[in-house]
Amino acid sequence: MKPQVKDLVQTRIPTIHGEFILHFYSNTLDNKEHIAFVKGDVQDKQGVLVRIHSECFTGDVLGSRRCDCGEQLDLALQLIDEAGCGVLIYLRQEGRGIGLLKKLQAYNLQDQGLDTVDANIHLGHLADEREYDLAALILKDLKVSSISLMTNNPNKIDELVRLGVKVDQRIPVETHINDDNQEYLKTKVKKMSHLLSISKNQKNS
Repeated sequence: MKPQVKDLVQTRIPTIHGEFILHFYSNTLDNKEHIAFVKGDVQDKQGVLVRIHSECFTGDVLGSRRCDCGEQLDLALQLIDEAGCGVLIYLRQEGRGIGLLKKLQAYNLQDQGLDTVDANIHLGHLADEREYDLAALILKDLKVSSISLMTNNPNKIDELVRLGVKVDQRIPVETHINDDNQEYLKTKVKKMSHLLSISKNQKNS
């Protein structure tokens, strides 16, 4: 049976980036709460600005500098607000799909010298276990015709296209590089083919 989603409730959420409507989705694939944060009228619209953001408790909530997730989340909401229309889908797949406990264990392995990919593999996981089936279903439920996807990850585009989402263009979401996330970002470029400007001057360093 193919997974399904159901929009259980919508409520107004005023934020520092303007007012959004939060859609709370249930689904038949897992028991997690995935949401869509929507600004403006996106139904039957083309080129809708979309960010599909995977949960990162440490970055999104605590402001961790070990990654760029929290800053990407904030930037995406800012760009949607400036556009006056868009969708941020928040998927509950912490740590590229391995969960918070394993992500924190991976952090300790990184402090011992492994990079983010090798740490995941050491723990018995793939480098990236995220899936985007529910995101595609949510976009379909919102009746979005096509999207401008805010991402640095070409694999995310490939997966969405495979799932039937029409992606008109990619919008970069690059944030600040600091001493704590530099190696993490370099690994994204070298081992996960992410499109980051760090590759221009630091890929081979």
